[in-house]
Amino acid sequence: MKVEPVENGMRVIAFDGAAPYYLLSSSGSVDAAHDWYRNFELTAERERGLDDAEDHLHAVTFRVSLSMGQTFTIVASTDVSASVDGQTAYRTQKSRERTLLGNWNNANQNTAAEAPAWIRQLVLAADQFVVKRQLSDEPDGKTVIAGYHWFGDWGRDTMIALPGLTLATGRPEIAARILRTFARFVDGGMLPNVFPDVGQAPEYNTADATLWYFEAVRQYVAATNDLDLLRELYPVLAEIIDSHLRGTRYQIHADPEDGLLYAGQPGVQLTWMDAKVGDWVVTPRIGKPVEINALWLNAVSAMAEFARLIGRPTVGHDYQMKRIRKSFARFWNGATQCCFDVLDGPNGNDGSIRPNQILAVSLRKTALSPEQQKAVVDTCAQQLLTSCGLRSLSPGDPQYRGQYGGSPLERDGAYHQGTAWAWLLGHFALAHLRVYNNPEHAMKFLEPISDHLRTHGLGSVGEIFDGDAPFVPRGCIAQAWSVAEILRAWAAIAAASKERNNDVR
Repeated sequence: MKVEPVENGMRVIAFDGAAPYYLLSSSGSVDAAHDWYRNFELTAERERGLDDAEDHLHAVTFRVSLSMGQTFTIVASTDVSASVDGQTAYRTQKSRERTLLGNWNNANQNTAAEAPAWIRQLVLAADQFVVKRQLSDEPDGKTVIAGYHWFGDWGRDTMIALPGLTLATGRPEIAARILRTFARFVDGGMLPNVFPDVGQAPEYNTADATLWYFEAVRQYVAATNDLDLLRELYPVLAEIIDSHLRGTRYQIHADPEDGLLYAGQPGVQLTWMDAKVGDWVVTPRIGKPVEINALWLNAVSAMAEFARLIGRPTVGHDYQMKRIRKSFARFWNGATQCCFDVLDGPNGNDGSIRPNQILAVSLRKTALSPEQQKAVVDTCAQQLLTSCGLRSLSPGDPQYRGQYGGSPLERDGAYHQGTAWAWLLGHFALAHLRVYNNPEHAMKFLEPISDHLRTHGLGSVGEIFDGDAPFVPRGCIAQAWSVAEILRAWAAIAAASKERNNDVR
């Protein structure tokens, strides 16, 4: 590698064309080095069945003598203009944190003062996922990183996380930018699941990212009453609905017989349960998945609401909404007293008890009766609920895998076959609130996260947990939708609690 002196330090370039990074110091001497330390063992990577050795470069030696009370700053950055004034950098960061918390307070004026410290920490954690997405004609574009350390910006994750990261934290202007950016990439009525980097084509292989887009737009309009943006996006939204009615990629289409949304074909994974190893799709879910149709109902309902807000006809949307609501009754499985996971699959209806059905209760519009909603919540509580998330499959299922670890094949085989997911905890708490109307009880389901913030990715919420006790955290140490949905749920439950207490008074 090239190690060259610059002001206050050294520039390191790994290879021709690589982005330089800078190693800088505030004082003392800086000496270039080029010593390789070979074959560092990476035990965690070995456990994951990945490359478990790497070489480390000693590129720079800093030397400084400090007296009592003096400070010394080292900077590692890809920014050539990075300041080496550590005290100013610290003050700038603290000022940014105060601004973030101020935005949160403004957006949650009735409840923010009562928020525990761990919720304020989640407000700060939410900011790390919102990053620049610079396009050729959109220099100020924004997007959402799905998780650290190995995810980029995914369409599904972005739309699920967007309300919690931006609206709940009092930054709707960021939501507007992201909604505009993604609208430009709608094709065949679908949002890309993997957002394109420079020179790459978008990948359209998700049945739910587009439906979550409607939910993000709905929550944005409800929070801001920004009808100008709604008018701008309306033609895109209308085309998405029409494409789903006509049919688009991967057999995604509204079944003319019942109005429910069908999706899937062999060899592809279109729902959020998307693990695939080679040609093996671990959880294919071909047919009419329950959460896809819960989202479909809410998308069509939102479209009717959007049309009314801007003076457009609603007849077609109202008709489709009634059809979906009526046909959704097919999801009820009397034998298990909860919902089928998938209808009309290659092997008929799938009665696996999974958490996807909780969305049929937690989303704004539901087609389930109050008794059915309660049964779904109770079933999820009894079979899927853990302290930090919902299991992706009931422990009573023969396919259940309670521990996530081992080789890529073993990990992907367990990813949605029992592993618990934190983002679903927010939906469970909201569903419980809807059924039992007890904000204090619903809030308790979120409280174990306060302990988790000190154990894995410090100050943030991880991606997944073992389905078996003691529910060891796994996967990404900081996951956007985990932080976002817990934060959004807390805000909604706190508001419900405040309203209930005011009614009592």
